[in-house]
Amino acid sequence: MANRMALIAGAVAATSLLAGAVLPAWAGEDYPTRERVEYVLGCMRDREGPQQELLYKCSCVIDKIAEQMSYEEFTKDATTSNALSIGGERGEVMRAYVDGRRLARELRAVEKEARKACFLD
Repeated sequence: MANRMALIAGAVAATSLLAGAVLPAWAGEDYPTRERVEYVLGCMRDREGPQQELLYKCSCVIDKIAEQMSYEEFTKDATTSNALSIGGERGEVMRAYVDGRRLARELRAVEKEARKACFLD
């Protein structure tokens, strides 16, 4: 009986240590579900092919991006990249932003690497 209790206590301790080691790695950097879904839907919309296959590949891409960039970095880079394409006076503010093109290139590079790793494109 004592041996069984020690075994259970050891298993609980090991599980606690494992949870403590894993949770901090993703808890603070995880992207909101809504953001992941919007990215996957946009990715699927922009491509042709079997929907189920695109679902898996596009989900893989956003997961790979999340491994490389914090959500804050992704949001900043994606917003800047999208704003650079705005024409006219409204877009001039972003085009004048010194780091804007660098941020857009950074996002494109991470996305390209993620698409390659997920066999998309």
